Amino acid sequence: MKRATLIVNPYSSAVDSRCVAEVEEALAARVEVATELTRGRGHATELAALASETSDAVVVLGGDGTYNEAINGADGAVPIGFLPGGGTSVLPRALGVPRNAVAAARAVGDAIVGDRARCISVGRVNGRRFGFSASLGLDAEVVRRIDARGRTDAGRRPGDLAFAATVVRLFAQSRLRFDPVLEIEGAGRAAFVMVANGSPYTFAGPLPLQIVGAVRFEDGLGYVAPVAVTPTRLPRLALRALRGRLGDDAHVHAATDVDRIVARCDRPLPLQVDGEDLGDVEEAVFEAERDALAVLV
Repeated sequence: MKRATLIVNPYSSAVDSRCVAEVEEALAARVEVATELTRGRGHATELAALASETSDAVVVLGGDGTYNEAINGADGAVPIGFLPGGGTSVLPRALGVPRNAVAAARAVGDAIVGDRARCISVGRVNGRRFGFSASLGLDAEVVRRIDARGRTDAGRRPGDLAFAATVVRLFAQSRLRFDPVLEIEGAGRAAFVMVANGSPYTFAGPLPLQIVGAVRFEDGLGYVAPVAVTPTRLPRLALRALRGRLGDDAHVHAATDVDRIVARCDRPLPLQVDGEDLGDVEEAVFEAERDALAVLV
């Protein structure tokens, strides 16, 4: 029987002892399971690296931050599966994994037994891997402000309404204007940049937001970078972003299936990957790491 290591973040929004037990039971019907609980920031990276040496597969139950840590520890040769346990769980949803953690565990367990894996690319920025998205500037500032709100005693992060309110507040404070504050090598000046490794870029409840457009996990990176946002230009940009057509705007730099994007900032700007704040940077080098992971779907 094949052996799988189940990495669990017990503080993820939708994870509790019952969920863990049911996921373990679903996997154990198909493979031998060893469960490891994360104990803090960065621990999932260590556990994924160790599991890549001792197991036939790695399975991660948590949220987007836990997935991000795991892919930064995965060796790429041992297949990895993602089970939804966070408030949004963008990566497994974008990969087509069932939204119910137990149903996802059954599907992933069957994939392990059947040696079924999908080879995907991952992104990397300043040395840190990301699974589905990264950004410099506006979007990263939203992530930072959400993090500043903290979590509940159960470890739950603020939900979609809090994100929406944070976006509205940020736009109001800026008076609906974002001027060029960075330079994209080979493209030109921009107010911010949003980079996708797959599609959609994120979700708002059940609604997929394909802000960067149709980016395939098997290809290189895609990005959009508005030259500037003004009160008169904002409605058109927002509508195109919701339709996944932001890159069609004449005032937006955009490309898909690229291997490298270099952005240099006029001043330090916030950088985020998969919803994790990486602090302020003066330069961000986004790179596609093609055929990097074998994903159980």
